[in-house]
Amino acid sequence: MKKNIYSVGDTLEYRRKIISDDVARFHGKVIHPVYATFALARDAEWTSRQFVLQLSDEDEEGIGTSLTIEHKTPAFVGEVIVFTAQVHKLTGNELICAYEARVGERLVATGMTSQKILKREIIKKLFDKRPDNRGK
Repeated sequence: MKKNIYSVGDTLEYRRKIISDDVARFHGKVIHPVYATFALARDAEWTSRQFVLQLSDEDEEGIGTSLTIEHKTPAFVGEVIVFTAQVHKLTGNELICAYEARVGERLVATGMTSQKILKREIIKKLFDKRPDNRGK
């Protein structure tokens, strides 16, 4: 891992326009025409991953270890949602971020993400141990 260039409290931002693919949809059926919690999870993790990308060496990769979401209010297709991730804790190879997502002043969600930065070879070995890879 590169020299720690971040401190507790540092923030990064990610913004995106909500599109129709982001709505709550299961098995092709739209359940609610609003920004889905699973889309929120994807974008929250991507936001904190921006720290990981800058902290990682060429032979390293981040891997998510936890994610929490408190969905507060709906967001709608066409709105711009802004995620702000803040370093909550950085210990060794583990990064924990708090995040919030807003549309304008409206708080859409809050939560935490956790990622570990590992050597790519270690991650490959972990994935190679899955049961359906034994003996291959």
